[in-house]
Amino acid sequence: MKTEKSDKRPAPAPVSEPITGAEAVIRSLIAEGVETIFGYPGGAIMPIYDALYDFQVSGQVNHILVRHEQGATHAAQGYARSSGKTGVVFATSGPGATNLVTGLADAYMDSTPMVAITGQVAAALLGTDAFQETDVIGITMPITKWNIQVTRPEDIPGAIAKAFYIAKSGRPGPVLVDITKNAQFGKLDFQYEACEYIRSYRPKPVLNMEQVEAAAALINASKRPYILCGHGVLIADAQKELIAFAEKAGIPIASTLLGLSAVSVDHPLYVGYVGMHGNYSPNINTNECDVLIAVGMRFDDRITGDVNTYARQAKVVHIEIDEAEIHKIIKADAPVHADAKEALQALTGKIDAKDTKAWIQSFKELDKQEDEKVRHKELYPTEGELKMAEVIRLISEKTGGEAILVTDVGQHQMIASRYYGFKSPNTNITSGGMGTMGFALPAAMGAKVGKEEREVVAIIGDGCFQMTLQELGTIYQSKIGVKIVILNNNFLGMVRQWQQLFFDRRYSSTEMTNPDFVQIAKGFFIPGKKVTDRSEISDAIDEMLNTPGAYLLEVVVEKEDNVFPMVPAGAPIASIRLD
Repeated sequence: MKTEKSDKRPAPAPVSEPITGAEAVIRSLIAEGVETIFGYPGGAIMPIYDALYDFQVSGQVNHILVRHEQGATHAAQGYARSSGKTGVVFATSGPGATNLVTGLADAYMDSTPMVAITGQVAAALLGTDAFQETDVIGITMPITKWNIQVTRPEDIPGAIAKAFYIAKSGRPGPVLVDITKNAQFGKLDFQYEACEYIRSYRPKPVLNMEQVEAAAALINASKRPYILCGHGVLIADAQKELIAFAEKAGIPIASTLLGLSAVSVDHPLYVGYVGMHGNYSPNINTNECDVLIAVGMRFDDRITGDVNTYARQAKVVHIEIDEAEIHKIIKADAPVHADAKEALQALTGKIDAKDTKAWIQSFKELDKQEDEKVRHKELYPTEGELKMAEVIRLISEKTGGEAILVTDVGQHQMIASRYYGFKSPNTNITSGGMGTMGFALPAAMGAKVGKEEREVVAIIGDGCFQMTLQELGTIYQSKIGVKIVILNNNFLGMVRQWQQLFFDRRYSSTEMTNPDFVQIAKGFFIPGKKVTDRSEISDAIDEMLNTPGAYLLEVVVEKEDNVFPMVPAGAPIASIRLD
């Protein structure tokens, strides 16, 4: 995702006479280069929707009518992460605005740029508990990068300009602009100026060469250096810089969940991904390296496990644009508060080439253990029920690792992350920090709108699918050609796995009696197929990929299939289990 590159179009022609605040909203968005809005109308935002009408008819902006406001936020996330632009959402006041909360929190946790515009009751009614009045500013303050309530029409252009600047600069995130109804109806002399500066807000720190020198010194003195690549590498568009840095010194690269796709799985220095269900070798060798170079990641608990035992032997270099993340979880010996691209460019010129063959070989030896105990039987089973991993392997092979893979949350998410062979940047879209069930279907449709030319495949569990399946209506109405794969084990699979391993198989409220998913899809005029046998799966995936437009494939998989390796919650990462 490129956040520094402007996606603005030339500003629309000057307006010679006063316009409504509602029209100012649309003209401001067009000035910011907005092409697509995801939203749902209602009373308090109706003037904005009325103003939108003429701009839609003229083809200046496209509005996609979702079936639920949460779907709008996830669609905007998918759009932002596939296109590199800022996602835009419309919602009305009260329940419309509160339905945005989960998506805003998800975007905040995963650093996704989004501008949410909500309608609000007239300023004279604020604080009176008027119909559909909710304090959306108070509610969303902890889960937005910035929010503002606008009560005068003349303040609308400046608020929107500031919103876009904050959303996409530095560490990106969601912002919310709440506009009262009187401000939408009121008139103003419209003039739009993009925001390029806010006093006291410094989103991009100046690179400190003393910090770079200190980091380089640690790396040059190391014998077992190790890179952890996070989402920040993709946000900074620093994939090439990361690879050049790693190749110069022969440093193995592991990825976080959200860092997946920054480095092709085929790269000889790529060693897998870390975390609770990550690969065995990069998890184990976190506690064997002598210098740990963390780039654009925040050391969340799914990565570190027990922080008291995490990489205690290593010196830590932490490259991070958000200063609040440095030292927050893991103390850095050489912090580099900087944009990842700039920091990696500077470091590459100061590090020495080194022989790391033996160190890299240690990853390969550990990989053999994972192959023997986990990978082979997961990827190439010859009997029994279908396994999630073999389905993902086939999808990966048939798409060449080049599809945008959008995953929901749970076992299928971990399996897809482990076994899909990502080849290109920004092709892994998932809910990381929040772990939001129901994310994938709307996010996939947003990703497809953002990258129409790319194949987009949503991998969803049966539980997750039922949280946002109403967005099949959006997919049908807007003709969004997303491929949907439901891995159906008739369980809330990840919770069931924990109940099996840690709660004596007491499966409390996790077994699901599911509907006919294919029939539901057909109700939305989306073709589909259900597969229960291994002999059918390859041809069924071909049919899905070759069918024009949207398609739903339901695959019935093993009910008690578990995801390994696994680090038990809160345990040291050295306690990772292979079975």
